[in-house]
Amino acid sequence: MPHWLQLMAESLPSLLWAGLIFTIPLTLLSFGFGLILGLITAIARLFGPAPVAAIARFYVWVIRGTPLLVQLFVIFYGLPSAGILLDAFPAALIGFTLNIGAYSSEIIRAVISSVPKGQWEAAYSIGMSWRQAMSRTILPQAARVAVPPLSNTFISLVKDTSLAAAITVPELFQAAQRIVATTYEPLILYIEAALIYLVLSSILSQLQVRLERRFARYGGMLEANA
Repeated sequence: MPHWLQLMAESLPSLLWAGLIFTIPLTLLSFGFGLILGLITAIARLFGPAPVAAIARFYVWVIRGTPLLVQLFVIFYGLPSAGILLDAFPAALIGFTLNIGAYSSEIIRAVISSVPKGQWEAAYSIGMSWRQAMSRTILPQAARVAVPPLSNTFISLVKDTSLAAAITVPELFQAAQRIVATTYEPLILYIEAALIYLVLSSILSQLQVRLERRFARYGGMLEANA
């Protein structure tokens, strides 16, 4: 067996384990919390009082206008100088959540705004409250439009979690860095890590296509029944 192939085979379990224990949980938790934060931010900007909307706009402006890596460094390395100490994983989770929240809020805000005003009027005409109209009428329609951009955001997040290695989270990419430090084979190990990210992204892309088709059929059924 060639040396490079043997090295990849030996390092594969360690890389996959790091991905399973750290990369995937970090991705799922960050995206889940980020979606909740994004929905709250989008609603605050669309329907909140002026001060709340201004705070939401400021948050989105700051996060979208600064690099994710800098945000992670501020949280993990900067906050301790203010007396706030965080372990690496919680710091990464907060950083990715804030980042996803800002970007997803723009997507959610756009898709909610794209729902025709007649849908609001129809919901109110049958006695729904604002909360009921939002949860039963507006959000289900907006979700169908939001699936492609939010799916792309999720796939990007999988790759962006490699930045957590910079704040010592032992995820997939840092596992590769640690093996490189002992084997002195950076090209082989980094290519292997890249291939794992490529496989994950490809699987998620296929799931995205299926999800989009399912929502398209659901949308067609709604239009047929309208």
